[in-house]
Amino acid sequence: MAIDARHRDKNGELARKHGNTHVKTLRKIYGANFAPGFSPDDTLASVLHKLDEPSLSHLVHDHEAGKLHEKIQKHA
Repeated sequence: MAIDARHRDKNGELARKHGNTHVKTLRKIYGANFAPGFSPDDTLASVLHKLDEPSLSHLVHDHEAGKLHEKIQKHA
């Protein structure tokens, strides 16, 4: 499956499970370059469909591996 198709399939699930997570929390996990151009106070749900490929790839990878929730809890 192409990475773009996988991302589209996961967007709804990511938004439902982690949509209230702030970009600033995700930057603590993935670095300062996560979701460039967005405010630290934006939520994942509000930026998810506009994320750049590297940022979205990080999220999808950790979500599929079952690690995203744990990482968010640790850094929230």
